[in-house]
Amino acid sequence: MIEPDGSVAYRGAALTATTGVKGTPRNVDGVADAVARALGTAGIALAQLDVVLLNEATPVISGLAMETITETIITESTMIGHDPRTPGGRGLGVGTTVAFGSLAQTRPGDKVIVVVPKGVDFEDTAQGINAAVRRGVDVAAAILGNDDAVLVVNRLDSAVPVIDEVSRIEAVPLGMLAAVEVAGPGQTIRTLSNAYGLATIFELDAAATRVVSPVARALTGNRSAVVVRTPAGDVADRTIAAGSLSFEGARKRATVDVSGGAAEIMAAVERVGPLLDVAGEPGTNTGGMIANVRQSMADLSGHATADVRIQDLLAVDTFVPQEVRGGVAGEVALENAVALAAMVRTKDSVMQAVADAVADRLRADGAPGVRVIVGGVEAEMAVRGALTTPGTDKPLVVLDLGGGSTDAALIEADGTIAAVHLAGAGDLVTKLIDAELGLDNLELAEDVKRFPLGKAESFFHVRLENGTVQFFETPLPTTAFARVVTLAEHGMNPIPTRHTMDRIRMVRRGAKERVFVVNALRALKAIAPAGDLRQIGFVVLLGGCALDFEIPELIADALASYGIVCGTGNVRGTEGPRNAVASGLVAAHATAQLAGSAVGA
Repeated sequence: MIEPDGSVAYRGAALTATTGVKGTPRNVDGVADAVARALGTAGIALAQLDVVLLNEATPVISGLAMETITETIITESTMIGHDPRTPGGRGLGVGTTVAFGSLAQTRPGDKVIVVVPKGVDFEDTAQGINAAVRRGVDVAAAILGNDDAVLVVNRLDSAVPVIDEVSRIEAVPLGMLAAVEVAGPGQTIRTLSNAYGLATIFELDAAATRVVSPVARALTGNRSAVVVRTPAGDVADRTIAAGSLSFEGARKRATVDVSGGAAEIMAAVERVGPLLDVAGEPGTNTGGMIANVRQSMADLSGHATADVRIQDLLAVDTFVPQEVRGGVAGEVALENAVALAAMVRTKDSVMQAVADAVADRLRADGAPGVRVIVGGVEAEMAVRGALTTPGTDKPLVVLDLGGGSTDAALIEADGTIAAVHLAGAGDLVTKLIDAELGLDNLELAEDVKRFPLGKAESFFHVRLENGTVQFFETPLPTTAFARVVTLAEHGMNPIPTRHTMDRIRMVRRGAKERVFVVNALRALKAIAPAGDLRQIGFVVLLGGCALDFEIPELIADALASYGIVCGTGNVRGTEGPRNAVASGLVAAHATAQLAGSAVGA
């Protein structure tokens, strides 16, 4: 509310989720909801509403693609990188695979690994192995289709390593030299996850060792594993044609193969900058992702696809667990991948259409005299609002950390403003966490991103990721017991994965560093005088991601060496990192009204 003396009195504030892509007519529902809530907080009737201010926001879409650029292929079922929850026994067993039904015909002195199909009772399995051992057969290990490893080992006269839960037990080749390894509780295998260990067992030369090295890599971190050496078997680490990206800059052009990795892609973005557009190779996933993002913006804005331009792109190297082709127990290997986030803008703004739609909606709701005005550019308004944070002064930089993009603006001492908008923010972090942990659940990945972790060690206490312990008076949910959980506001959310708490934490922080820290440095270098970060005095973090429990710390640590004061904004000393644009719009409108009144006088 503008007082008679031209000062601004802030009576209320509200926050709602954006409906539709920002800067499109689909925002109307969200705007109407926010206006109604703010008026309700202030105790003002909708009929009394005079003016609604919207910032000039050209629509932005961030599209994501996860491109796997290598894959491990096992032919002739040469590997079972299996990791059942409860393998039996421990140690390393080497022998020739033999079917359980043929064990009675095995000659004394033969060194064998028994392959037991599903449907065979654990008592019968143990009795059959014990009988063979008494006849002089050297049973080195066993592979079971059922979940019976511990039950079988408990009934053996002499314990051997036993792996169970092999889903495609019928695909395990028979009559072939194989090795089974089971590590003790809390430990991981050592021999089969070592390329030279495989070479020793199977008497491989240097060339063959190089071929089987992907097997060792895929087994790293497992508690148990089987490797079968077949005459026709082969292992290959194959590079996939992930497609190429073509960059068009103001003065240069460049084409980069996505399989070259994020470093080459980002070097090309910087080399051709400022970036005008990006095209993906037709017929590839990369090309499809670029085309889909472009078409989505065209559909939303009503523009032709030729008028849609990709103005920024962020590439991030990652590892994605992929099922090994040729495996028989759902084994996975971490494959090299590149995640891409693209930011698209239209040739022209559609904000006036948005303003007209908002005005029609509010008038229909009971505000007959309301005017909807498109005010200043978003970055400029954000700076104005951020300057209301106590302890800030010009020159000042704001970093707006959103879901799809990272936006930055610099206001100089003389009031001039420079801004930049970069692809990649919270949505990309969520997708990286989801992919690297193999969750296949974006809602859970969002929880992992937003909340700290804990491990329910009993029904009454949780060990937090910082090492401290939290006790509870009532029993914890049974679904949380012995699991890693996110300590969300709505309660504990178990993470259905075998990854340790330290591993999940490392993936979470790594994803945030590769997106937010990288983009913060990119943005600041783009707007800093002569690209020198030491010329920046204050950085204020805004947006939803500025409320994250560790992102501000990560960015502040990265900027500390430049002497930059960095922290989360507190707009007007009350609103935290939110409401900066809205506060800036009101302040700018009040200034314009006061200037107009002075001219009229």
